[in-house]
Amino acid sequence: MNMETSEAGMSNNTVMCLLTDPEGTHLGSSMYIPQTAGPLQLTQLVNKFLNNEEMLPYSFYVSDEELLVPLGTYLEKNKVSVEKVLTIVYQQQAVFRIRPVNRCSQTVAGHAEAVLCVSFSPDGKQLASGSGDTTVRLWDLNTETPLFTCKGHKNWVLSIAWSPDGKHLVSGSKSGEICCWNPKKGELDGNPLTGHKKWITGISWEPVHLSSPCRRFVTSSKDGDARIWDVTLKKSLICLSGHTLAVTCVKWGGDGIIYTGSQDCTIKMWETTQGKLIRELKGHGHWVNSLALSTEYVLRTGAFDHTGRQYPPNEEMKKALERYNQAKGDSPERLVSGSDDFTMFLWEPSVSKQSKKRLTGHQQLVNHVYFSPDGKWIASASFDRSVRLWNGVTGQFVTAFRGHVGPVYQVSWSADSRLLLSCSKDSTLKIWEIRTKTLKQDLPGHADEVFAVDWSPDGEKVVSGGKDRVLKLWKG
Repeated sequence: MNMETSEAGMSNNTVMCLLTDPEGTHLGSSMYIPQTAGPLQLTQLVNKFLNNEEMLPYSFYVSDEELLVPLGTYLEKNKVSVEKVLTIVYQQQAVFRIRPVNRCSQTVAGHAEAVLCVSFSPDGKQLASGSGDTTVRLWDLNTETPLFTCKGHKNWVLSIAWSPDGKHLVSGSKSGEICCWNPKKGELDGNPLTGHKKWITGISWEPVHLSSPCRRFVTSSKDGDARIWDVTLKKSLICLSGHTLAVTCVKWGGDGIIYTGSQDCTIKMWETTQGKLIRELKGHGHWVNSLALSTEYVLRTGAFDHTGRQYPPNEEMKKALERYNQAKGDSPERLVSGSDDFTMFLWEPSVSKQSKKRLTGHQQLVNHVYFSPDGKWIASASFDRSVRLWNGVTGQFVTAFRGHVGPVYQVSWSADSRLLLSCSKDSTLKIWEIRTKTLKQDLPGHADEVFAVDWSPDGEKVVSGGKDRVLKLWKG
């Protein structure tokens, strides 16, 4: 698009615009754009400027509000002067679309006590659940029936995690032991691993782009330690000691650094060859409850993407690295923390130990935080009965989703980052649409509190579990 003369620009039919990416990098210099141009014309313009081989979808934002109308209509509605340069932020959208789930396809009984954790495998083909009945169960997603009952724990199963290559499933209990399972057979892979003195609060695997096949994972515990284990050697390799109170959450980052959040109000960063403390992130005034990484979706899914293609082991690492680099872009991996102090912090831990932004607004403790798969949004679940949405790059508050009548326990995203799911003590699940910032679907059906929820990485299904002891599978 040619720059027009300033006289033409001052007339009523064009507006001076500056296109930037979410990080604030300019796409060329300011240019005059016709006021009749809307999202479609802007999409064509951005694709042209970026020399994209195929037409990619983009959404556009002015002052954190999505632009859904022609520029002229926006200027008139918001009384914006054409004299000023209008900054428009463009964001690439997922090239695939996930259908919103709207019905319960199956209610599966099996667990004898409350369902405490649920997780789909990285390819979305298998499902695991952990319960107060001390078992881990694997479910057949084709027939929507129980597949294996995995026995080995002595107490409630509080945490489960699939390796990002899908070959292992690890669970942690209230007694502190760890069980490694072969998900294909539903069998215990060796004896339970012991070392933690109190219950397990979190499990996170080393990303497959750093090591393939997957062997190492890290656990966090109420005993104040985190431990790195080797699933092949069946032993604890390193004990990460330093927190003065319970470690509540743990994440293994894409740069190879482990992050632990604790009731001692700090977040610690560890290197993983000797377990040395690298850095401490301080700011919270109360317990840290939840951590999330901007690259979490690709770390969880490794080489698996929406195409469903399987890669041989020798190519898996390369494909996973490619996906990680694409997700990360040119900016550093971001971390968000949620706390009992009602606040959240956004960090760029590889760059600075100072937080990038303090996120305030919740009226009660923040229970769970989660980045969208594309890293553009952060969702937070709170005991104040709301789910809040924040800009995942700047930490700017976007909107509060209200509708739950009880504390919100967990959130999960659709793979295309367009829909957000929440579960609550009020026995319902709710699906929120990000574009319109409204409730898309109310999903009642559980007889009691819903503790855990997950949206399959392939976008096909949602699973929920809670106090009524059943798993519910939901479809579009």
